[in-house]
Amino acid sequence: MKKIMIMAALVLACGLAMAQRPEGKDHKRMQDMTPEQVATLHTKKMTLALDLTEAQQTKMKSLLASQAEKRKAKMEEFKAKKENGEQPTADEKFAMQNERLDAQIAHKAEMKKILNDEQYAKWEKMQHHRGKHGKGKMKERKSRRE
Repeated sequence: MKKIMIMAALVLACGLAMAQRPEGKDHKRMQDMTPEQVATLHTKKMTLALDLTEAQQTKMKSLLASQAEKRKAKMEEFKAKKENGEQPTADEKFAMQNERLDAQIAHKAEMKKILNDEQYAKWEKMQHHRGKHGKGKMKERKSRRE
């Protein structure tokens, strides 16, 4: 009986160890994709979650593609500055955060135009859940670095 319990514990421990996702793997996959590919995948996920019509899918894909292009350009610009050893000043940080919030407001307005009331409410709920979940992940990553 004792051997069975030990074996069960080992099997459980190995199963849990294998179930852990490598950190940042999804993020790295997205970096390798083109903005068009990212937009296509994101549109399909949203179609499944929100039951989008063909017209909504087309509008959503173009919106997401433009956002993905902007995001990729910003990432490359930030990466170049980081490689040069440049640190953003407090004013630059403020400007970046202000720009990001303006972009979020504009995105929300566009989503309101594309989605119907029911879909928009569901999307907002998804965004709220995603935000809460994402903030926890960021705190977790920061605590690991320290």
